[in-house]
Amino acid sequence: MLKKYGYIILISFTAVFFIVILLFSKDPSDKIPSFKERTGNLSLSSEWLNSKKAMEGLLANIAKNPKDYKSMIQLVEAYVQEERITGEYAYYDKASLELLEKVLKNDPKNFDALTLKALIFLSQHHFSDALDVGKQARAINPYNAFIYGILDDAYLELGHYDSAVAMADKMTSIRPDLRSYARVSYLREIFGDVPGAISAIKLAVSAGYPGLEQTEWVRMILGHLYEIEGQIDSAQMVYQKALLERPSYAFAYAGLGRIEKEKGNYPEAIKYFEKARDMIVEYSFKDELTDLYRLNNESSKGDKSADDVVDELGGNLGDESQSIHGHYADKELAYAYLKTNPPDLDKALKHALLEYDRRPDNIDVCEAVAWVRYKRGEFAQADTLINKALRTHSRNPILMCHAGLIKVKAGEMAQGKVLIKAAVEQDPYFDINLRKEAAPYLTAN
Repeated sequence: MLKKYGYIILISFTAVFFIVILLFSKDPSDKIPSFKERTGNLSLSSEWLNSKKAMEGLLANIAKNPKDYKSMIQLVEAYVQEERITGEYAYYDKASLELLEKVLKNDPKNFDALTLKALIFLSQHHFSDALDVGKQARAINPYNAFIYGILDDAYLELGHYDSAVAMADKMTSIRPDLRSYARVSYLREIFGDVPGAISAIKLAVSAGYPGLEQTEWVRMILGHLYEIEGQIDSAQMVYQKALLERPSYAFAYAGLGRIEKEKGNYPEAIKYFEKARDMIVEYSFKDELTDLYRLNNESSKGDKSADDVVDELGGNLGDESQSIHGHYADKELAYAYLKTNPPDLDKALKHALLEYDRRPDNIDVCEAVAWVRYKRGEFAQADTLINKALRTHSRNPILMCHAGLIKVKAGEMAQGKVLIKAAVEQDPYFDINLRKEAAPYLTAN
């Protein structure tokens, strides 16, 4: 009997030994990244319970069959939606790319995997990579509408606007829906047709199911367009409607915060933005709070908020933002460094130029570099760049005001005044600090 137990113990130890060996020899790349638990109000919705259950089921499928590539693709789709809701882009982009590499290693021409990979690259602001992968996917399936949306986004962000228009037209011809109408709207806005942009985004809102994140996101675009038209009451109603359809929607609270800011109600605006900031990961809420704290005579809070924005974007941790979290954010960092106390003009220029080297034809990037040059007193260089930023005839009031101030300092007083006047007429409520800076040039003489 003792001998028998001895064999049992020996077998048990042997089994444990081999299990340990297997565990430690397992390739780390086999690990499947799980989802992150939501917190706060976002964790209380039935939507989260359904999403969590679905992701748990997909993870279980993959654990049972590590070659279940269909479940991997579905899990990436779920992660893409989850990052939009929570703002956890850095985590979910990395997790999604890990899953997609497993699929593409097995099937390099998997259309869905390539499409999602291009989408993740867009999320990370790796626009050239997104364009390359998107073209690979289109070659496999040229009849899919969404791949043309991805190509449209990539071309647009690279500043190749005519190509972007062609892709949006193709997308709409295949499938006119929320996603295609939204892209048409954005292109119309870029080319200065704000009423046309509003018409297209209204179609997008109508094409979506009320309350879904995608629908309320395009409703935010409608509110934004009303804002740049100076129709702040219409914008306010849009944001209120979004909260009715999707309670605890952070971007709707931020929209209402902007309305209160434009009305000069800074304490109320701060409440809205602080609520939004505490709900999801989104640097722009802190950026808005920087200005609001200072407008409300809370300079120390404003300075801390400015520093927090730089930290969140990775500006203190590396030369290029993407080295920290896989996401290029150098344009955003350029503006962020202009708000630190004191402004760090050298770092602002460094990051602006990093972005410009990647996409020199994008009008927003040209504007960012021009504005940093303006702040540095380099008016001739700023003027050259702002001309590139104006080439689509955008009616964005901040762009026009930036351009006007640059023109004034570059010695083109008459043209500068015309642009500043056009900005104020377009939207009398845009950035109060910028309006104050431009006010001396609104006189007739």
